[in-house]
Amino acid sequence: MIKRYPTKKIYVGNVAVGGDAPISVQSMTYSRTADVAATVEQINRLHFAGADIVRVAVPDYEDAEALKEIRAQTSLPLVADIHFNYRLALIAAESVDCIRINPGNIGEKSRVKEVVKACQERNIPIRIGVNCGSLEKEFEDKYGQTAKGMVESALYNIKFLEDLGFTDIKVSLKASDVERTVEAYRTLRPLVDYPFHLGVTEAGTVFHATIKSAIGLGTLLLEGIGDTLRVSITGELEKEIEVGRAILKDSGAAKEGLNIISCPTCGRIEADLVKAVAEVEEKTKHIKTPLNVSVMGCVVNAIGEAKSADVAIAYGKGSGLVMVKGEVVAKLPEDKLVDRFLQEVENMAKEME
Repeated sequence: MIKRYPTKKIYVGNVAVGGDAPISVQSMTYSRTADVAATVEQINRLHFAGADIVRVAVPDYEDAEALKEIRAQTSLPLVADIHFNYRLALIAAESVDCIRINPGNIGEKSRVKEVVKACQERNIPIRIGVNCGSLEKEFEDKYGQTAKGMVESALYNIKFLEDLGFTDIKVSLKASDVERTVEAYRTLRPLVDYPFHLGVTEAGTVFHATIKSAIGLGTLLLEGIGDTLRVSITGELEKEIEVGRAILKDSGAAKEGLNIISCPTCGRIEADLVKAVAEVEEKTKHIKTPLNVSVMGCVVNAIGEAKSADVAIAYGKGSGLVMVKGEVVAKLPEDKLVDRFLQEVENMAKEME
């Protein structure tokens, strides 16, 4: 079991972040926030996909003013993403559950003081969102666009908020590559106890973003680092949540849903394994109970994997076995195996609820 770094617990709406809270998954709408109908539609899509928190861009006053109406139409915790104009944060704070500011472009510290005051009055947290590509000039001049520069920026801004008596903070340290991202989070983690928002920023399309995020976020999660995360994918909403959940599950950071074990395709396979696994994935998506299930296509590894699985199919030539906790419960023709397997999975999931 992964032992997470102990961190301060804060709340984004009704979602706890840090401490002993489950690691939450976030995404961000891409509609113009001022288009209330489109933004709410995307928030609803994310809600049904399993998002815990959603962030919206607030680049101008029209977007900031729209937040009140958006807030009235969704219960999902909202984070306002603020760059350049601190006054937008003051308006947004009236309606959202968290303010994200970028220290590299928010401007003079007197402006940050105003944002802090607005958040204090409404008891909402601030995310210090450090991006490698937009560091404050003083840190970029001294350290370049490096992990060290991100960490120094974060420490400076954390202390600034602390000196104002504000400690409802979470921190992100994002670069567009895995190496700098991981180095920055690793370096800062022992130095502060605030919760971390994980992410590799500007990660690209589904293929590249999935790989970068799996490597970067997975590495950090295995080290006990991370309290909430976003997988940044160009042009995909629900996919961000799907990949984020998969990273949590497959890294062992979350115990939810099926861990499906299936063999790679090879010349020994004696059944239509690709079709069988696809059917199992589709028909078990609703199951939240953590179970290890095995769908294996030949006799070489099938029985061995089945012995350690909660429920398993071991295909043979034209027929196969369904096994529960290592014990054979049925020997059936190939076309009957998946249905019986699914029945056993459903039964076990209900028993464990």
